[in-house]
Amino acid sequence: MPWEQVTIMSRRAEFVRLASQPGVNRAELCRRFNISRKTGYKLLRRLEKEGAQAIADRSRRPHHSPKRTDERMEQQVMQLREQYHWGGRKIAHRLRVLGHAAPAPSTVTDILRRRGLLDETEALKHRALRRFERAQPNELWQMDFKGHFATDSTRCHPLTVLDDHSRFCIRLQACEDERADTVEQALFAAFQLYGLPLRMLMDNGSPWGSDAGHPLTVLTVWLIRLGIHISHGRPYHPQTQGKDERFHRSLNCEVLRWHRFTDLQHCQRSFDRWRDIYNLERPHEALGMQTPVQRYRPSVRGLPAKLSPIEYAEHDEVRIVHHNTLCFRGHRFRISKALHGYPVALRPTSTDGEWTVHFCHQRITTIDLRSPQA
Repeated sequence: MPWEQVTIMSRRAEFVRLASQPGVNRAELCRRFNISRKTGYKLLRRLEKEGAQAIADRSRRPHHSPKRTDERMEQQVMQLREQYHWGGRKIAHRLRVLGHAAPAPSTVTDILRRRGLLDETEALKHRALRRFERAQPNELWQMDFKGHFATDSTRCHPLTVLDDHSRFCIRLQACEDERADTVEQALFAAFQLYGLPLRMLMDNGSPWGSDAGHPLTVLTVWLIRLGIHISHGRPYHPQTQGKDERFHRSLNCEVLRWHRFTDLQHCQRSFDRWRDIYNLERPHEALGMQTPVQRYRPSVRGLPAKLSPIEYAEHDEVRIVHHNTLCFRGHRFRISKALHGYPVALRPTSTDGEWTVHFCHQRITTIDLRSPQA
């Protein structure tokens, strides 16, 4: 039977002193101290050999550990950790991909923990959320700027574009600013290589939105003319673009925190190397440990050589937007100034006096003839 947990050292010392007295009934003494005779006699034998040190706790670590992870395997784990900065599950999966008889992910995590490479308090902050994803690649791309940071010569504004279904990184661009023409150039290159998505999701900030009531900009007008549907996340709810936000965290943990950059070219070289790792090598837990490239396929909708003319149905009421104003049936309504000079279509709703305003395929807003704005 085990020793009692309270004041265990003092109870041992008391036992060995009493048991060492001549003529004492040691078996009865063991019963009273609630230990087995085997334990009592073993402690007395240790007392004869070691003296007072006999009552101290001894390590229960086994002399031999045949199932202990091989030292060479631990070194491989540490090399992958240093190279990728991944956790246990990803490292274990990568070892198997490389042809090694990898230990269980929990074992790899224990190795990292023993080496002091896991921040347990940080891990508690990132709980798994319920995930939603589109059924096919290119149904939705998420786009955003990660927070800008300083290099030795300028500031870098990382532009990220991610496929919702596969988490494939479409674009990771080191930009010098967040202007619409800068984003358009980056997207043009992406469209040439991967084709057009059906829809793009972005927040309400510049350069892809001004506010919830007037979400169009020159950039989003261009995207709509390409046949892409535009969606904006709820204001102050970054979780709407959760996959891109999670991508930003990986970019920060695996790249940005480990480098000091001299200029945008240095940033882009690092981004390109890591993007290859992310798309081609890094297993993704939400994808069943597949890599994004295993689930991604380029879009069948190619980038057109030129924009198609804007056409509407015969029954639509068509008006031209002047500056930011739409004139309709003797009333004036404020519309996004990004639509200046473009024709828009108006369609009646089931509510008397209420009309929806459309630009190409995109519904822009609703106007009410009973409540004109000007």
